[in-house]
Amino acid sequence: MRFEVDALLFDMDGTLIDSTGSVLRSWDTVAAEFAIPADLFAVVPRHGRPAAEILADLVPRELIPAAAARLDELELTDTEDVTVLPGAAELLAAAPEGRWAVVTSAGRELARVRLAAGGISARHLATIDDVSRGKPDPEPFLLGAKLLGVEPSRCLVFEDAPAGLAAARAAGAATVAVTTTHRAAELDADLVVPDLSALRIERDGDALVVATR
Repeated sequence: MRFEVDALLFDMDGTLIDSTGSVLRSWDTVAAEFAIPADLFAVVPRHGRPAAEILADLVPRELIPAAAARLDELELTDTEDVTVLPGAAELLAAAPEGRWAVVTSAGRELARVRLAAGGISARHLATIDDVSRGKPDPEPFLLGAKLLGVEPSRCLVFEDAPAGLAAARAAGAATVAVTTTHRAAELDADLVVPDLSALRIERDGDALVVATR
């Protein structure tokens, strides 16, 4: 499989960064402190969506700000086992500066903390703090393309979650999914790979060519 594009847009959690332990611990604490029913907590999708939208499905409206603030506090201080995922550092190193961005449902401060924990420095970063609607709305990826000065249709999006892939498709971008958090059957993408180590980047004139190894 081969993609010829002008820019690359990477989701963060589950695509570049493994923050699973931190996320699970933080959400479990919030669920206990805010008395979220276990049966409801078990069925509400929590991956790839903005925290405030998830909490709207879990707690009364008046408790959302407090629960979101508590979750943010927990996640910002729990980074001990946050690591870079296989192939991510190598793929980013091969991508030209100014031709890639991170597009995440996390807030800006949390994104910077997690990327730093994984040893990643992102010059271009689109977070939930920068948009009015998060994934699966296309706005985050439209912003990512705008930051790079590229048409969304000339971007390749790397994602691990159905909500993110839906956002990328709605933005008009090509998609690659990694099976780090979901089964391949759950991921509607142009290409599905185990992780970013399955891919390589080359140059063809001004274009970036992403292909499987």
